[in-house]
Amino acid sequence: MGCVSDGEDGTGVATRTYRRANRRKRLLLWVLGGGIVVLGLYAVTQGAYDLTVRKVLRALTGGLSPAESVVIWNIRLPRIITAVVVGWGLSLSGLGIQSLLKNPLGSPSTLGISQGAAFGAASAIVVFGGRMASVTAMAFAGAMAATGIILLLARLKRLTPEAVILAGVALSSLFASATILIQYLATETELAVVVFWTFGDVARSNWRDIGLLTVAVLGVTLFFMGRRWDLNALASGEETARGLGVNVERIRIHGMVAASLVAALATAFCGVIAFVGLIAPHMARRLVGADHSLLIPFSGALGALLLLSADTLGRVIVGSGAMPVGVVTSFLGAPMFLYLLVRGYR
Repeated sequence: MGCVSDGEDGTGVATRTYRRANRRKRLLLWVLGGGIVVLGLYAVTQGAYDLTVRKVLRALTGGLSPAESVVIWNIRLPRIITAVVVGWGLSLSGLGIQSLLKNPLGSPSTLGISQGAAFGAASAIVVFGGRMASVTAMAFAGAMAATGIILLLARLKRLTPEAVILAGVALSSLFASATILIQYLATETELAVVVFWTFGDVARSNWRDIGLLTVAVLGVTLFFMGRRWDLNALASGEETARGLGVNVERIRIHGMVAASLVAALATAFCGVIAFVGLIAPHMARRLVGADHSLLIPFSGALGALLLLSADTLGRVIVGSGAMPVGVVTSFLGAPMFLYLLVRGYR
């Protein structure tokens, strides 16, 4: 009888194939990171004030005029970094919701988180005169209120993941109707401010806001990475996950709070930005599969790249950079999502 040498059996071949595939996927992740950096450098040069990549690199050494330094450090870099951080955070939020509820339509928008933030912001603009601090605080409170209602219903009524999504859709409709009522009662000036806020814009954040967003996104990223094997087990079914020792109810509650927190902060600071949290996780799954150890960083990187691309495109189309990024993501996100659906069914 012939013998099979060590490492040449089926297990050894499968292991080597798996490692090669992982190396290729990790290389692709580095490529995505490099694409974000290159696009970020290009985005700094775009706008009404003419800049070159050489001037942008000189900004690191302080060898620029005061006007150029203000444009780079106070206007364009905060906008670019906000796009990267918010895109990463919204994508991670969408991935967490989809994985925890096992529903491909899960996202901050479908659960009513974004609509809750819009209602809170509209209330602050009309009631408190639109002071930025009050608008941000009320938007965050509205988003977390939507999350609290969903989690409370799921906890008390033992809702299935599908029922949670349906409850989120109903809550979205309720908050959207309340926002329309506030707009109806607002003055013309207040109405214009409310409508502009709901567009979504990454140009509103300052360095303090960016720092807070970065800490939140980093914390949620580490949380999900620490639970990646639990999420993998949950993808195989609740009974399988419980058999492997996963506390399904606990990880679902904690994960939903973490995903909602980062989505609430992003929406509070930047307004409603649609489709990023829905599209990026699906794109990542098509690239790397369902293993959350790769799916989490890929989703975040793709979300950052998508939002930065949308913002840069808006600035190229309108040289002043006045086009809100939420408008661009809505135009790009809908056909992209339909394409992914068609490809998935085929």
